[in-house]
Amino acid sequence: MTSEVTKGAGGGGAARDGEITVVHLMRHGEVHNPEGVLYGRRPGYHLSELGRAMADRVAEHLAGRDITHVVASPLERAQETAAPIAKVLGLDIATDERLIEAGNVFEGKTFGVGDGALKHPGNWKYLTNPFRPSWGEPYIEQVVRMMAALGAARDAARGHEAVCVSHQLPIWVVRSFAERRRLWHDPRKRQCTLASLTTFTFRGEKVVSVGYSEPARDLVPRHLLAGAKPVKGKPKAFGA
Repeated sequence: MTSEVTKGAGGGGAARDGEITVVHLMRHGEVHNPEGVLYGRRPGYHLSELGRAMADRVAEHLAGRDITHVVASPLERAQETAAPIAKVLGLDIATDERLIEAGNVFEGKTFGVGDGALKHPGNWKYLTNPFRPSWGEPYIEQVVRMMAALGAARDAARGHEAVCVSHQLPIWVVRSFAERRRLWHDPRKRQCTLASLTTFTFRGEKVVSVGYSEPARDLVPRHLLAGAKPVKGKPKAFGA
């Protein structure tokens, strides 16, 4: 069962300054995509059998946590990833459009150097500014909507934990913002592998640490792990 999250929704009442709330921002599992297209926001792309196994693994990993709220992007792969988590916790899945994949002009096309979309000169105009980026939704706009979605999940789970299922680029960009890094980056070096958890800890309304884990790492194909080395030790903490 799913429910809709209203933009700007809050938990009601003022937050206590010392109240700790944890929000796990999860990337969806592997998608069935034999054509190798950039599916982006296009409908009809579902988890593969391996992707469902990844979602089940993370559900098992989170089963003992104090999670009171599960929310996902409206795209099928995110909803399907959230389903076993919500089931094991006995929760409904809320839907928040702010968790959706970043918009991209190359959706529905293959993408590579010397083939696919880049082979056509008509597409080169979209590659003029990697800092914005010129081919899709601006990084700062992704940060704004993702921070709002995190805030809504935090408010819904005050004093407990929440899980938000989203997509690689928005997750990486909002993490970069929280950790005070530049938003433009080499996509090959994102630390956000399939079914990973990027965990934001809030004290009141302030992010005080960001952690990263890969509960389904052993299920992820080796070639997809090149830029996603596992994090060891404590989450990155910020000033109180």
